[in-house]
Amino acid sequence: MLLGYNTNGLAHHRLTDAIELLADEGYQSVAITLDAGALDPYDDPEHLARQLRAVREALDRRGLNRVVETGARFLLNPRRKHDPTLLDPDPGRRSRRADFLNRAIDLAVVLGASVVSIWSGSTSTGEPEGVLYARLKQELGPILDHAAAVGVVLGFEPEPGMFVDTMERYAELDRRLQHPAFQLTLDIGHVHCLEAEPIPSVIRTWADRIVNVHLEDMVVGVHQHLPLGAGTIDFPPVLWALAETGYRGGVHVELSRQSAEGAQAVAESAAFLRRIWPTGVGQISR
Repeated sequence: MLLGYNTNGLAHHRLTDAIELLADEGYQSVAITLDAGALDPYDDPEHLARQLRAVREALDRRGLNRVVETGARFLLNPRRKHDPTLLDPDPGRRSRRADFLNRAIDLAVVLGASVVSIWSGSTSTGEPEGVLYARLKQELGPILDHAAAVGVVLGFEPEPGMFVDTMERYAELDRRLQHPAFQLTLDIGHVHCLEAEPIPSVIRTWADRIVNVHLEDMVVGVHQHLPLGAGTIDFPPVLWALAETGYRGGVHVELSRQSAEGAQAVAESAAFLRRIWPTGVGQISR
């Protein structure tokens, strides 16, 4: 498996600078969060094409694995975080999120990324769960078909505060979709926050579906991404479980609120993980 970092924790860096910084610190994978100024799918086409070429060249030159993340906070609505979603009662608003996800899939192809990470979003409409599951299935179906047609899989992430927040709800959505392109982004902090089952057990249960991993520290019951070592997660058993179950993708540190100290967080996270990284599994060095 590969030491990785999410660019939402380097929001004040140019993407090409972030890639160089991460490679210099020994990172082997980059989770690229599409955002304003960072491969914005709605940017001027010529500018976007130039940025795509530069980012792809930097990733290839440094030999980095890459995935595409779609968790930008205000890219689609400058006034409300993560809005609109695929759960919105308004079909027109749902179509804006669907269009963004389809564009993200297309950008992943250009970047050479095989995984696009997504989530359900939240809802405050009070509609029955069955209606919301049915809406997600309706909206995700064509998106999954598009992904499969171009050789991309979707890593769906259960997220605290969203409709699909637990592994139980993920399993229910998976049962309804039954689509080969529907896979799992496992956020270790989210598991620690909400699941009663130990993290290594969750990893072993879902090992054959995990295509992307997010890593941060957290405290049980509190959805706040903390620097590694600042919460209550016991990391060595987590990393060993990933290694022993055969996961070989990116393990991406996700510290989106640490961008003001981004370079320091990058270095400290790498140093922390080097001390406990499973031996014989993609050894990391600076």
